[in-house]
Amino acid sequence: QVQLVESGGGLVQAGGSLRLSCAASGRTFSSYGMAWFRQAPGKEREFVASISRSRIMTYYADSVKGRFTISRDNAKNTVYLQMTSLNPEDTADYYCAAGGGGSYSSSYDYWGQGTQVTVSS
Repeated sequence: QVQLVESGGGLVQAGGSLRLSCAASGRTFSSYGMAWFRQAPGKEREFVASISRSRIMTYYADSVKGRFTISRDNAKNTVYLQMTSLNPEDTADYYCAAGGGGSYSSSYDYWGQGTQVTVSS
């Protein structure tokens, strides 16, 4: 069992940056692939970024490639999402997930409660 708690969301102006954190409980964090998904109002949840257990492989949605960076610290049981050059289209609730890895939400068994990111124009 893994519990995930996101933090770092908030209100930022377009062009600004935020760093999201996701703290995981349990001793098996390093055995899970980790990912960030987001859900904007009235839209379906979508993949943002993922990182493998070993931190070697990362994947990004085309919409965030070059602007967002996912990373993890297995010693701290934490995964991060550094977001730069934010625009209003990035406004959404951001969710951390743990599981098998990849870009499909069905691959992930554990989810956090989400943290809200609002980008003003």
